[in-house]
Amino acid sequence: MGKITFYEEKNFQGRSYECMSDCSDMSSYMSRCQSCRVESGCFMVYERNNYMGQQFFMRRGEYNDMHRMQSMGMMFDNIRSCRMIPYHRGQFRMKIYESENFGGQSNELMDDCDNIQDRYRMSDCQSCNVMDGHWLMYEQPHYKGRMMYMRPGEYRSFRDMGMSGQRFMSMRRITDMC
Repeated sequence: MGKITFYEEKNFQGRSYECMSDCSDMSSYMSRCQSCRVESGCFMVYERNNYMGQQFFMRRGEYNDMHRMQSMGMMFDNIRSCRMIPYHRGQFRMKIYESENFGGQSNELMDDCDNIQDRYRMSDCQSCNVMDGHWLMYEQPHYKGRMMYMRPGEYRSFRDMGMSGQRFMSMRRITDMC
């Protein structure tokens, strides 16, 4: 079970909101988020309500200043929703496709891939099917740039998920026990 606490001000000050599961809209609990503390578990935080917009992976730790979090790769300045990531025991499997609707070249992954172009000669990844485990997909090689959390399921079009124009070039399994 995970637990994250969000604070309206830097350094864990001001009004707070404690969360131990998914939360699709934090705006009724607080007007902004300037710091947070992950006491246990792993979470994805989102810049917009309903798990939309830019995302950032958070593991156990203290994040006392949103501006410092931006220097660690978070590309937005406020958190509006969060999703708890359950710990996965077992194998990891994901099939990636070059085109939307599972079209074009495809490859199956069972481990991390730091560059799909180098490993598979794929220029892009526009859809995927996550069979086992939880994954993070990154827009640039070597796990850099904007990221997207993928849990088991079929993803026919990343554009339909609010990721218009975004392409994914590297993928990593979420193996943290947090």
